[in-house]
Formats: sequence, structure tokens, C-alpha cells
Amino acid sequence: MIPPAFEYARPSSVEEAVRTLADAGEDAKVLAGGQSLLPLMRLRLAFPELVVDVNRIPGLRGVREDGDTLVIGAMTTHHAVVTDPLVRRHAGLLASATSTVADPAVRHRGTLGGSLAHADPAGDLPAVVLALDGELVAQGPGGRRTIAARDFFVDYLESALSPDELLVEVRIPKTDGWGFRYEKFHRVAQSWATVGVAALVRRDDGHIAETRIALTNMGATPLRATAAEQALSGAGDADAVGRAAEAAAEGTRPARDTAASPEYRAHLARVLTKRAVLAAAGMG
Repeated sequence: MIPPAFEYARPSSVEEAVRTLADAGEDAKVLAGGQSLLPLMRLRLAFPELVVDVNRIPGLRGVREDGDTLVIGAMTTHHAVVTDPLVRRHAGLLASATSTVADPAVRHRGTLGGSLAHADPAGDLPAVVLALDGELVAQGPGGRRTIAARDFFVDYLESALSPDELLVEVRIPKTDGWGFRYEKFHRVAQSWATVGVAALVRRDDGHIAETRIALTNMGATPLRATAAEQALSGAGDADAVGRAAEAAAEGTRPARDTAASPEYRAHLARVLTKRAVLAAAGMG
């Protein structure tokens, strides 16, 4: 289909982009990789009066270190995240999960910041950044502010970004020494996850000392499986992990759609959490 008519702007700096967004108010949408926005526009599910293309803004791509944190530009493509040596060394979960996003064509155009700002609970990366305790940096007319991932995802396709703010970078704490795994179930290759589980595990003396688990597509936003995280403390074998994983769906509100019922999604969350934690802990 052909999208409805819209105006187009291509700012050359973050400051110009912020001014453009502020002038347009809620009638504008930011175009990053376009892998989420353009399909919605073609299906006439999104009707922006103005599209603000930020692809030509310098300084929004790349990965750098800031002490114990990786700083990733919001316009860094999925492919660049997957192949970046710093991400692979210090945030393996992010690299591994990003490699499962859609297909190579999408990964070469889609961006980390665009995926997070889109705030789709069926997207892989919001849950991953939540598990990593990431932070998102937005710039608006009043300057920059940092938003914890746990506060960034507000509702279905709704983030904490104001209409006049631009996501400029993502900050990911290094997880050296942690095991990791991203497990997801999808009905056909390259489709959205029916359910996904991002797991990080730190072991001490053969037992699980700390676990972080975030769920994809188990509610209107990505969710932490806090009951399962608590139950996994001290687990030392596969049976204990399996028992703890039974709590993975507690507190979730999975949707009913053509892909799955809420009950089936809850079942998948338990199964995939067990698989992900066993793999991350080196017990599988």
C-alpha cells in the first residue's frame, strides 16, 4: 500500500532535529532505520504529518567504552552491534540476541535506538536491554536526560520519550563473567517472537548467585521475571532451575492473538526460561 501524504525533514544535527520535533509536536515521527515505521505507514496504521529523517546526523553511530559501561549510538545498526568487538566481549547477550532479529537485510538497515524507541513488546531488543539494566539517553530542548530501561517502556508502542526528544545513545553495563542466553519461539523464520527470554546468570561456587531474566511479548511492555529470578538464587542443578522456571510467568499479562493464547504464552515462558537459564549457567 501507499502511505498517506507527509512532510519530510532531514536535519543535520541533533539540535536541529530536536527543534524540528518541538515545532511539530505529536504530529512528527523520527525515521531511523525505517524497519518499523515504514511498514506501519504503508499499512496506514501510522499517519505522521512530518517524518524527521535522522540518518545524516553525525555522531549517532558507533560503540565506545566509558569505564564499566558501553555507550552505543542510537543509530548504530543491528549488524554493527552484532559484529562490534566491544559488544561481543562485554555485552554478549546483546550481540547474540541482535543476531536473531529478522533477516540480514533488516539488520543492515534497522537500528538499536529505533527498535527501542518503537517500544514493541514483541521486539527482541527491549527485553534484552531491560535484562542488561541498560540506560537510554534522550536529548530535548532542555538538554539530555538518562532514563533507566525499567522506566523507558511505558505501554504498548509507548516509551518515556517526549514528542520533542530524540534518543541519542544507549548505555549498557559490562557483564564480563556472566553467562547469557536469548531463547525465543516464533512460528516461522524471521517473524516476531511469540515469546522470548533473555537470561543473564552469575555463578559462585557451582551455584547460581544472581540471575536477570526479561521476557519478550508477555505483556504490553517487556517484563522482568522477578519471581523466577528470586527462586533461582542458590540453584545448583537442572532440577532446581526447572522448579524456579515455573514462576517465570507470574505477574505477566500475555495477549491473545493469532499466534498464541495467553495460556500457551505462559507455558512458553516457563519452558524457554528453563532452557535459557540452563544454557547461561552452563548446566544444559
